[in-house]
Amino acid sequence: MWCRDDDACRDSPALRRLLEISAKTNVPVALAVIPALTEQSLVDCVQAAPAATILQHGYAHRNHAPPGERNWELGAHRPVDDVVAELETGRSELARRFGGRFVPVLVPPWNRIDAGVVDRLPDAGFQGLSTFGVRTGVTPALVQCNTHVDLIAWRRGRLFIGREAAIERLVGHLRARREGHADSTEPTGILTHHLDLDGDAWTFLEELVLRIQAHCGATWIAAAEAFRPAISARSA
Repeated sequence: MWCRDDDACRDSPALRRLLEISAKTNVPVALAVIPALTEQSLVDCVQAAPAATILQHGYAHRNHAPPGERNWELGAHRPVDDVVAELETGRSELARRFGGRFVPVLVPPWNRIDAGVVDRLPDAGFQGLSTFGVRTGVTPALVQCNTHVDLIAWRRGRLFIGREAAIERLVGHLRARREGHADSTEPTGILTHHLDLDGDAWTFLEELVLRIQAHCGATWIAAAEAFRPAISARSA
């Protein structure tokens, strides 16, 4: 299993709470960072959190879709060259600021990305892609490793989805992997947004981390390991 936390851009009590859970349990966490909004306080905070890895969360997390459509930053509403150029700028900036802590994996804002942009990612220096749901493919140039359990009910007041619902979704993906309905090699991903977690969500997350950590048949892996096939292929 792996954990991805979205929308990081600055230090905050919520981020520190997440990183404290990670440090206390020795469980790695991948922070999806917004390049255009990244503050130095985040860089400083991550330096003191050895179990944290940095991924790229779009460029500015800005909606470019017209009114009435779902939010998209990486859709076909702008020329693909412009979208890719922004992403390349963001990738270079995150690599400069976070060094080896940055893994060149793209996490599209709102988990949406146009296929034309995906096709350009390897040439733009990206080795992985992470959205939400069962992954659709793995190639030597670009590994997709998604999240499958979102702890927040975005359409119901941004509250915790509930213990039963979270466990049901977690078990559902594990069962699909075991029964061949999903890629058995894709790690099951937990998705969090530290700035939006309520008290119940924090309680569940802490308990889940500890239970998985203590389970003889499961383990938490870092993003670098989750996307290792792509990284190995690019460096060969």
